Order: sequence, then C-alpha cells, then structure tokens
Amino acid sequence: MTGDLKIRAARTTLLQKIKRSGASYAMVAPFMLLFIVFMVVPVLMAVIYSFSNYNVMEAPRFFSFRHLFDNYLRLFLDDEVFMISLKNTMLFAVITGPVSYVACLLIAWFVNDLKPKLRAAATLFFYAPSLSFNVYFMWKYVFASDANGFLNSTLMRLGFISDAFPWLNDTRTTLMVVIIVQLWMSLGTAFLAFIAGLQGIDRSLYEAGMIDGVKNRWQELYHITLPSMKEQLLFGAVMQITGSFAVGAISGEIVGKPSPLYSAHTVIMHMEDVALTPRFEMGYACAIAVVLFAITLSINQLIRYLLNRKSDRTL
Repeated sequence: MTGDLKIRAARTTLLQKIKRSGASYAMVAPFMLLFIVFMVVPVLMAVIYSFSNYNVMEAPRFFSFRHLFDNYLRLFLDDEVFMISLKNTMLFAVITGPVSYVACLLIAWFVNDLKPKLRAAATLFFYAPSLSFNVYFMWKYVFASDANGFLNSTLMRLGFISDAFPWLNDTRTTLMVVIIVQLWMSLGTAFLAFIAGLQGIDRSLYEAGMIDGVKNRWQELYHITLPSMKEQLLFGAVMQITGSFAVGAISGEIVGKPSPLYSAHTVIMHMEDVALTPRFEMGYACAIAVVLFAITLSINQLIRYLLNRKSDRTL
C-alpha cells in the first residue's frame, strides 16, 4: 500500500507541474511531435529493419536468431566497398571536423571585433558558402582535368606542370578535392552559434581578467572567452562532427558517383547505392545507417566529454 501511495503522490505532483507549466509544454509540443515523428521513429525503424531482409516491394523477412546479425557480419566481413567508404569517411571526418571547427571559432572571434555593420557584412560573407548548394560547377571548373581548368591552366602558365593533371579522375587526389570543397562550405550553423556566443559574453569579465593578470588576446580567449561559450562550443562540435560524417552529395557532384575506384566514396553514398539502386536492399542499408549513427554518436559523446573536461579545468 505504501508503494501505491508513493506512486499516486508522484503522479499527482507531475500533473500539478504540467498544469503550472501548461503554456511551456504547449509551445514545445509541436517541435517534440516533429522530432519524434521524423527523427526518433525513423531511427528506431532503421534499427528494427537492419535485422531483416527488406526490399521495399515485399514485407520485411526478419532473420532467425541464429542469423540475426547477418547484415552486420556482411558489412565488416564481405563488403569491400563499405570498408573503403568507412575509411574515406573516417579520414574525411578527422581532417574536416577539427579544421572546420577551429576555423569557425577563430573567424567568429575575428568577426566579433568588427563594427556592427561591418560585422554583419563579414558574417554574411563567411556564412554564404554553406548555403551555396548549386556552386559545384565552379569547383568542377577549378579542378577540371583538361588544360582549360583554372588550376591546370594556372600551374601550366607558371611552369609547375607541363601537362594537364586529372584532378577529378586520379585516385590520389579525388578525396583531397572533396575535402577542400567541404572546408570551403563548412562555416555554417556552428559559425553563427559562435558569433552568438561571443556576443553574449559579459564584457566585465575581460576587465576583471586584466586585473587578475590576463595580458593579451590569446590569454583572454583561453581563460575567459572559451569557458564563457561552453554551450556554443558543444553545439558547434556536434554540428561539425555530424556534418563531416554525413557528407555524400559533395563527393557525388564533384568527382562522380561512384568516384574512380571508390577513392572518394563515403558511407552515405554507399548506403544510398544499396538502398536506391535496383538492388533495393533496404534492410542492408538500414544496417549501414545504424553503424554510421553509432559511430557518430560515440564520437559526439567523446567530444562532449573532452570539451566539458577542458572547460571545467579552464574555469
């Protein structure tokens, strides 16, 4: 009876809290509904279908307990293209994630010191490339494999090369080209979050820092600015890491789909090939999606832990 009374009391308290904060729950409800329908449910369905043989045209046939992990075993033991795409994706994320993150922070730090009108113009200038979905033709012209390409013609005119180099067709350079394009387009949401975080720092902290012995801008950045932007730093890290693992369209548009010998093939591209080509192996594609989700989530948690630890130590 005591347990039932505690449960009833807790339920009554919860209902009272909901009534008191009814307006807040009502405002959050539309977002939560969309989040559950378009994020939580698809992730759960992907996990479920990853244990099945599902081709969209027929009802999914779930594996027996003995063969429950056949899709995952196939991924890591039999699918050479997946292993190539996983290696490319990890290399891509290791380079573009940290570089774009640091670039976002430093450029935001620089832009924040400008006068308001100039700051607004600079913010638009740096943020605009992340919105440029249809500028791949520009990069195709820059890295064109014939003598008319901008890079080839420039290098030939300066005497560095005698013949045009196939930047978009050589397996040694395709991934490098995609990384360059991604870095150019990487100043997106994280950049705006850093600008907002810098604008919200209490200026009196810098005055107190000068009294306590902070001597230059780099010390201000390390001892005052970064600890004051803990939430924005975490958000930016999640956005940059997630974006670096989710790249696919850039590679397909720049170097083709598939790229030469899968040299710039990513996990996202492989998942699309498996799911949308005439094979329609949706169950297998779901297994790929689950693996990518697990890797991304694990790395995000690691970054969150490291940033929290660094921020606490700085404070």
